[in-house]
This record gives sequence, C-alpha cells and structure tokens, in this order.
Amino acid sequence: MSYKSDIEIAQSTPMQDIREVAKTAGIPENKIELYGNYKAKVDFNLIDELRDVPDGKLILVTAITPTPAGEGKTTTTVGLADGLRKIGRKSMVALREPSLGPVFGVKGGAAGGGYAQVVPMEDINLHFTGDMHAIGAANNLLAAMIDNHIYQGNELGINPTQVTWHRCVDMNDRQLRNIVCGLNGKSNGVPREDSFDITVASEIMAILCLATDLVDLKEKLSKIVIGYTYDNKPVTAGDLKAAGAMAALLKDALKPNLVQTLEHTPAFVHGGPFANIAHGCNSVIATRTALKLADYVGTEAGFGADLGAEKFLDIKCRLAGLRPSAVVIVATVRALKHHGGAAKTRLSVEDLDALERGLPNLLQHVENITGVFRLPAVVAINRFPTDTEAELKLVEEKCRELGVNVALSEVWGKGGEGGMELAKEVIRLCEKENDFTYSYSLDSSIEEKIEAIARKIYRADGVEFLPAVRKQIKRLEKLGFGKLPVCMAKTQYSFSDNANLLGAPRNFRITVRDIKVSAGAGFIVALTGEIMTMPGLPKVPAAEMIDVDPTGKISGLF
Repeated sequence: MSYKSDIEIAQSTPMQDIREVAKTAGIPENKIELYGNYKAKVDFNLIDELRDVPDGKLILVTAITPTPAGEGKTTTTVGLADGLRKIGRKSMVALREPSLGPVFGVKGGAAGGGYAQVVPMEDINLHFTGDMHAIGAANNLLAAMIDNHIYQGNELGINPTQVTWHRCVDMNDRQLRNIVCGLNGKSNGVPREDSFDITVASEIMAILCLATDLVDLKEKLSKIVIGYTYDNKPVTAGDLKAAGAMAALLKDALKPNLVQTLEHTPAFVHGGPFANIAHGCNSVIATRTALKLADYVGTEAGFGADLGAEKFLDIKCRLAGLRPSAVVIVATVRALKHHGGAAKTRLSVEDLDALERGLPNLLQHVENITGVFRLPAVVAINRFPTDTEAELKLVEEKCRELGVNVALSEVWGKGGEGGMELAKEVIRLCEKENDFTYSYSLDSSIEEKIEAIARKIYRADGVEFLPAVRKQIKRLEKLGFGKLPVCMAKTQYSFSDNANLLGAPRNFRITVRDIKVSAGAGFIVALTGEIMTMPGLPKVPAAEMIDVDPTGKISGLF
C-alpha cells in the first residue's frame, strides 16, 4: 500500500480559485483582496453589513492532554466542516495560523493532515499573508520606542529595571530568552537586561485576535502596560504615543485570511496565539464573520481542553459575547494508552489495561466541559488502523457513563466522508439548549480565579503563590486590573504544572512563579511551573527535513 505524506496529498489535490471559494461562502468579490489565486484577505468591515444576519452554530473542537502519539485536533476540525457539507449543511472552519517556531521545530506544519487539510498548506505553514511578520514588527516598534524614550531623556520616568515589554521573533530560539542590550557606549542606548518572546506569545497577537475592528484595535494597543516608573506607576503604549503607528502596521493583518479545505469548504485561518503561553484561539473577527456566513462553524482551541478550551470559554467567549452550541473532544486510543503508561513502542498493540488506566484523562476533560462549563459534548475518536474493537468499545462505554456519545472520525484517510458520523452527532447536540457558564466570576480576586481554574479544571489541591507573585497581585489589583479574566501559562503535557504527571493526576498543587497584566488584551497572565514564553528547538528540528527544489516545490512539511 503506497503512502502519501500530508504535503504530497495537498500538492496533488487541485484547488479552487479563491474567488469561487468566496462565492461559496457568500462573500462579495469587492470584499476580498487577492494574494495570488488561492489566498485572500477579507474586509473586516464585512461583518457590519451582515449584522442583521442570524449567527450560525459555533462548535468548539478541543482534545485530551497531548502526547507524542498525536490527537489530530486540527485535522478533525477540518474533516468535521467537510463532513457537514457532505450532509448538506453550510459550514465553515475558523483556525489559527501556524507559527514558524513549531513548523521548523517539532510539528513540521499545522494545517491539518491527510485528506482533511486547509490549503495551500505550504503557504499557510510558512509566510502566508505576512500577519506574523506584521505582529512582530508592531511588537518590536514598541520595544524600540521604549528604549529610545529612555535614551532621549526619559520624560515619563520609566524605570529601565521595570520594563515588562519584551522583543519577539517568530522562531524557537532559546539563546534569546535572556539577553543584555544597549552595550558598547552611550550612543548605542541604555544598557539593561531584556528578553525575547516568540511572536505568538506577544500581547499584540492576543490583541489582534480579540479586537473587533480597527478602532478597538487602537484602543487596546494604547492600553498595553510596557513597564513602570520609578514610583511604580504603570506606563502604557498610549503614553509613548505608539498606538497609531502600531495600528498602521497591523491594519492589513487585522483582515481575516480566506483559504479552503481540500474539499473546497471555505476556511478562515487568522491569528495564532499558543494555548500553553497565551489564549490559544483564532481571531474574534474571523469567528464572528464565519458565524454570519455559515450555519455551522467549527473552530479549534490549542492543546488540551484544560488550556485552549478553558481560555476559549473563559476569555474569548466572555470578552466577545460568543456562545458555543457544542464541543468536540478529540482523542486517540494510542494517546490514551500512552497516558496509561504504555511504552511508545507498544501503542499499536491491544492493551485494555493501559487504556483503562489512561481513560481518566479523557473523562476529566469530558467532565470539565459538561459539568463545569455545562456544554453538550461528543468524543471524536481519531481512528487508527491498529485500534481494536474491544478498545473502541471500552472508550464508548466509559464515555456513555458520563452521558456523552462517541463518534469515530476517519477524516485523515477519507476526508469529509470520514467525518459524516461526527457531523450528524454535532448537529444533534447543536439543537439542544445548553446552560453555558464560566469556571469563575470576574468579581473574584485574581488569586480566587487562579484557584478556581486549578481546582475545578486541573483538580489540583490548591495553588502556591511565590511571595513576589503575591506582591505583584496586590499591585495589579490596586491599579484596577483585579476584575480581568486570567490566562494560565502552563505545560500542555499534564493537567498539573509538571509535564511528567500523565493521565488525571491527583494530590498536587500548582505553583505560580510570575504574574503580569496584558491590559491591552484584557487579561492577567499567570506563569506556572517551568513554562517559558520562548521555546527552544529539539535535538533534531523539523527544519532539517524541510527543503525546496529548483522549481520552487517545497518538501518536508508534514
């Protein structure tokens, strides 16, 4: 049996002209800006013209805690949208843009897989329409204006040791985590310690994804706290008069990117914050526009439901006034056996004992969605050929004990046809009324919000706040930031802040080692455990496999 890689499947599947895709979606041609034949920017003002159109149903696709065995969340999201079209429903998909960091690091691409992909996958995985570069430029313009202000006399009294704004680059580069800049004489700036974040962790990315229009974008940019004065007063990007120039750099990046699936289902791919160090959701503008254009919109949130889904529901839905109709929780038998302690080399062998030990991970995610957030859910098993009937039956039985159905997803090998069973269950769930709620109240203190997430979602025994963190929390609450939602920065590999604790661990506490305000984005960021905002490359980075031939054909993306 011959095997095609994801990039070979994508390159061998004909694409529709993007103007035809726009027509399918109901987007007038005068509202798109072409980036070649297969990509387009969509006017962000289109949503104003559609304000009286009823919203479609919003479907969140999330997953179990990720493992090296893989889950296939993006693949399932794409295949679900194609499956909905196969059974006659008007659907769209709204995804995040991949970061170059994981593309050249571990993932090697993030546009779905097999016959459930968004295309052109090479463009989407690499420079795409330049959004990431625009965000990095806006971030670093602000950084340059901060240091220039200090150099030129420091009228605002910025304390160089209290600058909280970091530079960024869209690449995994551990060498830049901690640097000293402004060296070699007065003409080269004021020496100080600094650091780099990966671009997707920049507050600018979060702001772009949460802004509703250009005016809102500028307002949010102006509220960014870049640091503090010598008397501990916050200094903002507005104080530096930087918001206008930053917005000018971002005006095109704010427009959603229109592409297509391999089966020509319209897809927005826009914005790309990580869910382990940021809020993990695509842009509000793309989601809201899709809801006006389609009856069913599938969107994914990064990593497991304890990260991406929690932030999607507690932050994005709260700030944007969105209300999901159903949640899909993606799992694989292989990954569950990994959570149950099975060796990587034994994941293809039937092992009901390991599966049963790993199932609590899935069941805790299910309980969080249905019990804490009170949303209807379905478990999508991304089926592998080595999965046995006994293993699949065990998963189904355990999920049904919680009142949740299981649907087999075979979209990787069959595209939309393999997603029809899942699509039918999603439609059924969307017709049910739900009592969607959040995991905490905004009226709670910052510590209480973090405790609520840790206890309700992670099932921790509690939270340890380092002394410096408690001091910073008091300062933030005194400055009026206490009513903001919380964005947890935590390892994606465990419910805990220890990546080695698999399954559904108990008897642990979460340690918050740092806390900061993203005032422009409108949330507090709590950093836990050893999580870092600048990842590093692995021992063998995916970049070693990526190449381009003399004709310009790219290989090695997967």
